[in-house]
Amino acid sequence: MSATSFPAGKLFLIAGPCVVEDDALMFRVGDHLARLAERVPGGIIFKASFDKANRSNVGAARGPGLQEGLAALDRVRTRTGLPVLTDVHLPEQCAAAAQVADVLQIPAFLCRQTDLLEAAGATGKPVNVKKGQWMHPEGMIGAVAKVRAVAPAGTPIAVTERGTFFGYGDLVVDMRSFARMRDACAAPVIFDATHSVQRPGQGVGGASGGAREFIPPLALAACAAGADGLFMETHPDPAHAPSDGPNMIPLQELDALVMRCVRAWELARS
Repeated sequence: MSATSFPAGKLFLIAGPCVVEDDALMFRVGDHLARLAERVPGGIIFKASFDKANRSNVGAARGPGLQEGLAALDRVRTRTGLPVLTDVHLPEQCAAAAQVADVLQIPAFLCRQTDLLEAAGATGKPVNVKKGQWMHPEGMIGAVAKVRAVAPAGTPIAVTERGTFFGYGDLVVDMRSFARMRDACAAPVIFDATHSVQRPGQGVGGASGGAREFIPPLALAACAAGADGLFMETHPDPAHAPSDGPNMIPLQELDALVMRCVRAWELARS
């Protein structure tokens, strides 16, 4: 992708299921997002992870793995025409992922891993770095600097706010974070509206819980507060999703929310 991966002056959306699933599910979500993308000023990037390597429980679903997962993402990319984004967890995954993915994403728990950040930057692909739940906004300066130090000049880099730990097992979002991170990192700031309502370890059997009823107000508030883009995981049947169902927005509710967000984003800048 070009430097327009994170377009300036246009609200963009990163969306998709939490983890790569079968083609039927991936195509259903991808086709839906491709239609919605025509109404989102900055377009949509399709997201799914080939591996969820940071689950709390040893038996939690992780996904199909690198090769199978990237092949599935490539099929979505070919079918829908949407750019695709996926997480990388290890430096050695970056080069392979960059052969398929248009954007590489650094998970929040790994945002200080120097080797991983440098490997992602060295691919020359756009990189989205999620802010660790324990970090203040200006703490992301170092993460972005590590990517920029090795990335080709002009490589698009974004940072993502996904909530900060408040006590145990819950997150809060500081709406000042968007302006503070943008100024500190000189990078577009994305709001992860779905992981920000996650309740780590508070779900059934110790899995992550969530409070999806707060996704709309937080997303709308972030658009007004200065977020450049939105990140929302979505699924046709969140109750039966293999990962993060309690904090995903049902696919049938996505369009209405996104269009409300577009209006709020534009109104806040008029």
